[in-house]
Amino acid sequence: MQDHHSSAVSRRDLLGMSTVALAGAVPLAVYPGPGAPAHAAEQVHGHGHKPGVTPPEDLMREHGVLKSVLLVYREGIRRIQRGEQVPGQPLHAAAQVIRDYIERHHEHLEEKYVFPRLREAGRLHRTVGILCQQHKRGREITARILAATRHPRASAHQRQALVSDMAAFIRMYEPHEAREDTVVFPVFRKVTPAGEFARLAEVFEAEEHRRFGQHGFTTMVHKVADIERALHIHDLSRFTPAKTPSRHRHRRPSAR
Repeated sequence: MQDHHSSAVSRRDLLGMSTVALAGAVPLAVYPGPGAPAHAAEQVHGHGHKPGVTPPEDLMREHGVLKSVLLVYREGIRRIQRGEQVPGQPLHAAAQVIRDYIERHHEHLEEKYVFPRLREAGRLHRTVGILCQQHKRGREITARILAATRHPRASAHQRQALVSDMAAFIRMYEPHEAREDTVVFPVFRKVTPAGEFARLAEVFEAEEHRRFGQHGFTTMVHKVADIERALHIHDLSRFTPAKTPSRHRHRRPSAR
């Protein structure tokens, strides 16, 4: 069965949240809880629900946490490859966020509610299979990263293995989350009846509260921000390329 990558994707389906932009800049008290909209979320009409975080938006803002951890991994790779000491504690904390929030919560919701709905609708069968396989492979890599960063004093071979694992995780999850955000979640929304869609919003919120407390998402944003601060990569402006002067100025050809 062929995947339907040509399905219409509206701009509102592409809502996401960059945790780097939030990290360390806003005090905890001003953050909304997981049930409040981070952006202008849509109202589910006809069911008496107030505007809130829809299931795709909930999953996509969790991808924002994942993106920030990928930046932490990149910084770890950069330092190790420059011969610096392995930043074991920050990398270990980042891998714990992946294991607890992304693998045991975010991916659990996808595998229990999103992927079965797509299979029932006969949509994206091959893509869903690959995503599930990548979830499994990602958990294997995370387990190795956790083990390697528990005792950061490592041999050259162990350092290289850690770099390879973090690089492999980044390489897999960047297209993984992009495919989910731009293809999987919009199709999931399209094939899910409105009543079921509204119910799942409540299920997702309740599950996050059960696992991480009333402000689970906010807690994770701040946890990742603390890791970024420990590595001195929390300042968003550090990611802005410097403006370089043009080496070749256009001059009028001289008259002969």
